Amino acid sequence: MKLVVDENMPYVQPLFAELGEIVAVDGRHLDAATVADADVLLVRSVTKVNETLLAGAHKLKFVGSATIGTDHVDKAYLASRNIPFSNAPGCNATAVGEYAFIAMLELANRFDTQLKGKTVGIVGAGNTGSALARCLEAYGINTLLCDPLLAKAGDSRRFVSLDELVAGADIVSLHVPLTRDGEHPTWYLFDEQRLETLKPGCWLLNCCRGEVIDNRALIRVKAKRPDIKLVLDVWQGEPNPMLELVPLVEFATPHIAGYSLEGKARGTFMLYQALMAILNRPADKSLVALLPERWNSRLDISSSPDEKALLSLCRFIYDLRDDDEKFRKMLKNPTGFDDMRKNHRHRREFSALTLSNVGGSGVDWLSHLGFSGVGL
Repeated sequence: MKLVVDENMPYVQPLFAELGEIVAVDGRHLDAATVADADVLLVRSVTKVNETLLAGAHKLKFVGSATIGTDHVDKAYLASRNIPFSNAPGCNATAVGEYAFIAMLELANRFDTQLKGKTVGIVGAGNTGSALARCLEAYGINTLLCDPLLAKAGDSRRFVSLDELVAGADIVSLHVPLTRDGEHPTWYLFDEQRLETLKPGCWLLNCCRGEVIDNRALIRVKAKRPDIKLVLDVWQGEPNPMLELVPLVEFATPHIAGYSLEGKARGTFMLYQALMAILNRPADKSLVALLPERWNSRLDISSSPDEKALLSLCRFIYDLRDDDEKFRKMLKNPTGFDDMRKNHRHRREFSALTLSNVGGSGVDWLSHLGFSGVGL
């Protein structure tokens, strides 16, 4: 069996090696010839999986994408050829939620204000939006949710319209899939008109897909509205963002909000489980066994942290400033965007850190935030 796999997908060897030959490829430049004799294709979001790529792949038994989104996959074409497909919904939701939460703490610190007391509007209440909501609710932050599809499907949470959210939110964080059709398309959901309606001093974060915001319009609006503060992990035209936009952004990263080791491992592991089910073989590997222990996996803290101390605690796990600085430097290299994504292997999630000997009362929120061992 031949498995063609994106070279940026971790833990492929320990999970799939027993099944046959593994061919690691540059997913952004994968061609039809490389896939022609493949039995299995495992990709990430940079690979367009369609008839052009797969027309000659007559042996293909399974296509998997270690991603939440599926806009890069022609699922109708796969179905027409009876090729099973699986993605990894929720695999990196925790990582994206924690990234957005940390970014908000960083903005509060940079502008000498408090995140506590602000209202955060979350556009898209699926896996990643819900993960952010859990972080914010653990910390006692008021949230507004907008997701007309989930509202229509009967989700019991309280939802507001997008106009109501924009009018009421001090911070807006985007967590929707990229869609062009249907009743609620998200392509350019935040166009120039909507961007201009953001509250004075609003913080706007995008951790989903670059084209959910009209980036050219964003440049124009930012020129008129320097009060708007931006955090962008995703960019229109990736891997070539508009270079004039980057200096206007407070924290800028190359589509890595979900790139925790835990998130990456979950994505690959979910595809392993799906493929083994199709092959009618036992999935006897362990996700926990894949992850290395942090060198500083336990920390004693004497009391429940205030917001400054909480930011320090978050930086102990992941310092967003490092990736922002590296991103701005690497953009000078034509392949810098993808190089940074390919080599991004240090990020962990809150759960990788065990907090012990926590003093004081009311520390349950640290556990709800995701840290391990609180109160032990």
